[in-house]
Amino acid sequence: MLQPPHSSLQVAAVPAQRVPVRDRDQDAPWHTEAVCRRDEAGLFFAPSKEPTAARLSREQAAKRVCGGCPVMVECREHALLQPEPYGVWGGLTAAERRVVLARRRRREVELNKAVRATDRIAAAG
Repeated sequence: MLQPPHSSLQVAAVPAQRVPVRDRDQDAPWHTEAVCRRDEAGLFFAPSKEPTAARLSREQAAKRVCGGCPVMVECREHALLQPEPYGVWGGLTAAERRVVLARRRRREVELNKAVRATDRIAAAG
């Protein structure tokens, strides 16, 4: 399993810059470009028994970091495919990722129904 990009690696904070995908080293793993590698993991993962107001504030701060990240989409997809049960990944909280996954499952079911209906019509025709 991939280590979270926001694990314990500490680097001096540098302003986030969006790097176009085509300019990035395509052989390097996506998380090497993650802006969150420069931040403390505590911003992205909740401490135990965190009050709701503190959690919401921390999550908003983490999302702001994600907003300036050149690999936000890759990070989000990683978290959705794993699925990562905790933390802010790709600008989404765990609860928001559960919603996205549920929507994707419903969409897939609907598409499968539509394909089966089309196949039945074509077979009957």
